[in-house]
Amino acid sequence: MFARVTSVALVGVEPCPVDVEVHVTNATQSVFTIVGLPDTAVREAKERVRAAFRSSGLHFPGGRVVVNLSPADLPKAGSAYDLPIALGLLAAIDEKCKVVARVVALGELGLDGALRSVRGGFGAALVGRRMGRSVVLPENAASDASVLDGVDVFGAATLKQAVAAALGEVVPASGAPPALEGKPSQDLAEIRGQRTARRALEVAAAGGHHMLMSGPPGVGKTLLARCMPSVLPPLPAHQQLEVGLAWAAAGLSRFGHTEAPFRSPHHSATLPALVGGGSGVPVPGEVTLAHRGVLFLDELGEFPMPILDALRQPIEDGQVVVARKGSTVTFPSAIQLITATNPCPCGFLDDADRQCVCTPRAVDRYRARLSGPLLDRFDIRVHLARVDHRQLSGPPGEASSAVRQRVTAARKRQFERGSLNSVLLRADLDELDWESASIALLDKAVDAHRLSPRGWVRVRRVAVTIADLDESAVIAQDHVSEALAYRVT
Repeated sequence: MFARVTSVALVGVEPCPVDVEVHVTNATQSVFTIVGLPDTAVREAKERVRAAFRSSGLHFPGGRVVVNLSPADLPKAGSAYDLPIALGLLAAIDEKCKVVARVVALGELGLDGALRSVRGGFGAALVGRRMGRSVVLPENAASDASVLDGVDVFGAATLKQAVAAALGEVVPASGAPPALEGKPSQDLAEIRGQRTARRALEVAAAGGHHMLMSGPPGVGKTLLARCMPSVLPPLPAHQQLEVGLAWAAAGLSRFGHTEAPFRSPHHSATLPALVGGGSGVPVPGEVTLAHRGVLFLDELGEFPMPILDALRQPIEDGQVVVARKGSTVTFPSAIQLITATNPCPCGFLDDADRQCVCTPRAVDRYRARLSGPLLDRFDIRVHLARVDHRQLSGPPGEASSAVRQRVTAARKRQFERGSLNSVLLRADLDELDWESASIALLDKAVDAHRLSPRGWVRVRRVAVTIADLDESAVIAQDHVSEALAYRVT
């Protein structure tokens, strides 16, 4: 007796179909074997499935049961294969249940037959849509995955309900985008003063440029960064899908939300938590959860140097490559990096109102955490000074909605050329219309400020973004001058 049920394994963030093949034969001794590179949690499924069958009043077959998870050379991890193994057993021993093998299933079984949520539900729904099959998931996972169009997703709380769903005896789940955790994005209207920093944030948003803010405590660095999602345009449908897959691979749900993701890990975060990895099957880190959005690192000088230097490759290549013995996993990381730092440990170096108490050695050690190669990757660097108290009680600043309109218009011009300005190649930049005075100013800046080749290209990218915000087809000298001011401060 044989049956096959489809399940899912995550390779990076991409769901890969897994055939759960169940073969049952008569034997004098009861044997239950799972093969196909299972980890400990998968091998323990036989005990959970056996107990769930009995608790649900279902007949568990005697004799020899062999479960093969194919492709056999792909490592399988976690308890998500409990449900497809159980459905495969039913389909193998009962002709009336053969139809249950025509679904994509994922879920952990409790000993009492309860069905528990696991990560990868959204990936299972995506695989079901590609294969033209319905999907059976635990209730929580089903409500999240059901926002995906073109596939019937059934939710179940128990094994018996999952069987009924696989038989088509219940109505598919219907869901709305789940509420996002965390604070909503701030509005720029809350910020008083900081005209230069507001302008820099707008330029960074328009071109997708990485940005470094420095200044004493309390001047608005963190608040500015938290305003970034409110000025970014909504994500298009294909990017919503990319972000949804990235979050689903981490056991989170975000599909259906149009706002760009914003992640702000604490400086005590470990390297795997930030860039991805971990023991067993690698899982996405904060860099991947910020894919197509913003990764904000507050108190940048407090992050350990190895973690900061590990960011250099992901922000340059737009992906994280996690190597394990015998395998390599790639996670997407097309992020915009926004950072904030104090100029010294106490925060008041060069402050007009308060005296710095740090020793020169402490200041040098603090600044040394930010390596030259990392600093060179910031397109925009801006210093925030303390705001006069009279500005604090003044009228509100320009609202994010107005800035978003200009940012959206600038990005539209960029996409008509092919891509965001932050990733333009030198050949793409050379094809644009540059004033002769702009080129001359760039040449002088290379000598005067000792710009690296990377820095030279990044200044040109920012200048193009400023021209896009000004709705100018020509990159003028003023555009280059403003871009240089953001680079050499």
